Amino acid sequence: MTVKHKVISLPRLNKLSPTLESTALKLMEEAGELAQAIGKLRGLSGEACAEDTRTVMEKVTRELLDVAQTAVSMMFVLEEDYGINIEAALEQHINKLMAKGYLSL
Repeated sequence: MTVKHKVISLPRLNKLSPTLESTALKLMEEAGELAQAIGKLRGLSGEACAEDTRTVMEKVTRELLDVAQTAVSMMFVLEEDYGINIEAALEQHINKLMAKGYLSL
């Protein structure tokens, strides 16, 4: 079985000085914006969606990438400020997914 991967490479932002706390707050903000974009499409605000599905999905995609960028920023904080080995943590994460039956290689 071939396992599909989605590889994304995002830069370390160099015009910010993020902390663990500021990055966590930003991650929650970005996740909220992603949920809001999805909710707009599904009419969860009580309003009918005036935009076509493609336009909304493009907004969802932009918000998802904002979430990913913020998560990557937090990874840099963990590595640089706390000495965390993200590659080792990623390997442990994959092993956890396999142990739970979410992934088989």
